[in-house]
Amino acid sequence: MFNEMKIYLASGSPRRKELLEAADIPFSRIHIEVEEVYPDTLPASEVAVYLAKRKAEVALEKIDSGIVITADTVVIKDGRILEKPGDREHAFEMISDLADGVHEVITGVCLYSHTARECFSDRTKVYLLPMSDAEIFSYIDKYQPFDKAGAYGIQEWIGWTKINRIEGSFANVMGLPIADVYHRLIGTFGYRHAMNGMKS
Repeated sequence: MFNEMKIYLASGSPRRKELLEAADIPFSRIHIEVEEVYPDTLPASEVAVYLAKRKAEVALEKIDSGIVITADTVVIKDGRILEKPGDREHAFEMISDLADGVHEVITGVCLYSHTARECFSDRTKVYLLPMSDAEIFSYIDKYQPFDKAGAYGIQEWIGWTKINRIEGSFANVMGLPIADVYHRLIGTFGYRHAMNGMKS
């Protein structure tokens, strides 16, 4: 029965939780521990999906039925991946590097059940305006972006005042391309949602 289909988010990210809730997709959260390491030879554009797959394989072992959603987001500037910052100075270096330039955000997503698997990635180009040192430090001190790739959140002050434009999905930069997730749940897994007249 489609209305018995359970969805599990294997992520501690509050942004991914918020996006699934905004899409009215009922889900439960499960905790997994996966070291976010990848081969040095892996192209930067493939890292997000690689890590999402590692997470999905672990998450699937924790459920008897249903679908697990895993994701990983990377920020890429000039071919380099900007990880989550280790401290205030590291965050400042990252944001300074991104300011007054263009970078790419890639989120890799895996949807796994015991009968079907699908992985994909979404890309968004982000154009940032110049930022003063004082603005950067003020942002870091107020928002503490140490759990965010690239040291910023698009849904926070930088997103509203310093992003000139984006090419692609806003939700993808937040950490989950929710429109793609929604339609792949329907297309691949037969998920039925109340918004189209069917119960989930």
